[in-house]
This record gives sequence, structure tokens and C-alpha cells, in this order.
Amino acid sequence: MKLDVADRRLVMATQAGLPLVGQPYKAIAEQLDISAEEVMRRLAAMQAAGVLRRIGAVPNHYALGYRANGMTVWDVADAGVDELGERVGRLAFVSHCYRRPRHLPDWPYNLFAMVHGRDRAEVEAYRTELRAILGPACRAEDVLYSSGILKKTGLRIGG
Repeated sequence: MKLDVADRRLVMATQAGLPLVGQPYKAIAEQLDISAEEVMRRLAAMQAAGVLRRIGAVPNHYALGYRANGMTVWDVADAGVDELGERVGRLAFVSHCYRRPRHLPDWPYNLFAMVHGRDRAEVEAYRTELRAILGPACRAEDVLYSSGILKKTGLRIGG
């Protein structure tokens, strides 16, 4: 998808995040002198074309009191990984869950689930819950803890 001038203006207006107001698309629309429906249509088109992956909140877990962030990794039987991944991904304490290819022999894990806790003990308790859900389909597991905060950014276009 080639971005036109209006698309580029929309990306530039939203690249630092949507305004924290009750009607963020309306606020962006007023800033760009277009309708809120046009803002939503253009964002949906960019998402459908793969220019944007998703539109969502990006919380700062540390500011919310969650100091332990663990990417749990699981070696789950291929026959059940999609169904089990969907179940895991619906859990309130899992911020994102996805399937990834294994890199044998060193990396047997094909299911990843990011969990956040106030401390490592809370993450370990969540890991125990995940292990119970995955049951005998799970052959191996590990958890990788964050050692620092990375700045998250979205699509950027220079001015």
C-alpha cells in the first residue's frame, strides 16, 4: 500500500499515540479537518494492507506496579498448539500469546505467552496455571525474565 498525503498526515498525527480523550478518532479528525469515519476508514485500510499490525493500548507495566515480566515458552505438541494457544491467550494475566517456529536442537519451544506480575513469585504462580492448562501436551518449558524496559513505539514517519 502506498500512503497518500492524507494517510501520511494521519500517521504523523497518531505516531505518538492517540489522544487520551473520550473520542480519540474525533479529536484526530478535527486536527486533520476530516471526519472521524474517514480516520477510522484510513486506519482500517492501513491495517488490512499490513502497514499497521494493530491499534491498541500500550501500558507501561512498571508504572502500574508490575515489576516482573516473564515470557513463558512452551514446547507443545503441534497437533494441539493452536487450540491451547487460544485458551492461554484469553487469560487475563497473559498480555500476548503466539506460536513461533522451533529452532532445533537448541530451541524446542513453539508457544510463547507473556505474563506480568508484581514480583517473580506472581509470575511463577501464573506459570503453574499455564502448565496445568497445557497438561500432557506440554513437553518442556522455560521462562525468560525481562532485565529492563524497552521503549515501545509504533509506525513512524519523519516530518
